[in-house]
Amino acid sequence: MESVTAPTTRGRAYELADEDLRILLLIRHFERTLLELFEQGELNGTTHTCLGQEYVPVALRPLLRPRDFVFSNHRGHGHYLARYEDPHGLLAEIMGREGAVCNGVGGSQHILRDRYLSTGVQGQSLPVATGVALGLKKTDPGALACVYIGDGTWGEGAVYEALNMAQLWNAPLLVVVEHNGIAQSTPTAAQMAGTIGGRARAFGVRHHRVATSDIGRIRDELAPLLRDVRDQCRPLVVEFLTNRVGPHSKGDDSRPPEVIRLAREQDWYRRYGEEFPERMAAFDAEARELVGRVAREVAARPPSVWEDR
Repeated sequence: MESVTAPTTRGRAYELADEDLRILLLIRHFERTLLELFEQGELNGTTHTCLGQEYVPVALRPLLRPRDFVFSNHRGHGHYLARYEDPHGLLAEIMGREGAVCNGVGGSQHILRDRYLSTGVQGQSLPVATGVALGLKKTDPGALACVYIGDGTWGEGAVYEALNMAQLWNAPLLVVVEHNGIAQSTPTAAQMAGTIGGRARAFGVRHHRVATSDIGRIRDELAPLLRDVRDQCRPLVVEFLTNRVGPHSKGDDSRPPEVIRLAREQDWYRRYGEEFPERMAAFDAEARELVGRVAREVAARPPSVWEDR
């Protein structure tokens, strides 16, 4: 099996803002808590954690505006928390408890809030995001539609239909690809010919590859590119080389031990712990306590009731 796609860890990281570290660790402990709740039999259905990939939506957080639409996917808890910082509402949704974002109907994968929508259907959001981007171009100039997909989603025809339309019609569309090297249990090299960059360029769509987990460096790279998406209404594909540290879903991880070990060695959590040990320890304990408290509070709530209006 091909080794995981890895962000570089060379060189000292940019200085990390307390706010970024706080949200990174909120997402990390939220995801860990979900896996613990499943082990305890407290959750039903399934869930896909973003362990190892938390820095992607956190890096994009200040680059996206409230006016922008965000379309997430099955591995979207980090996308939601980076945008709203609402662990109570999200956990209540996953647990089907009172105060849930969507009254407990959407669960882990299907969340709707304001200009945020997630879906568990591979590739479904890209054509929708393209249409929304075209609408924004006419009604809200300067806003964009951001859609998160994985490397496995490039097996869906809807991806290419959407890129074709977005380029032809100059849609302010940002496609964020979280390329973690594996689609559920299939290595990317076993199911994708060519490259993501080559496929984007086949439609004339600009492509930018991010090969670092350093939040400050990512923002420096992407800020001018996103300005161009907004100002010139030109679609952009940003490919993050990242790692999935956790399992595909609740506990199904078919990767060889050496691949999992390499992913953990390249985890941002380990890197920031080495470079900012005191701050990391303090914020880590704070996030762990916060998420534990959230879990206890939400578990004590009555079941959510959905009313058809």
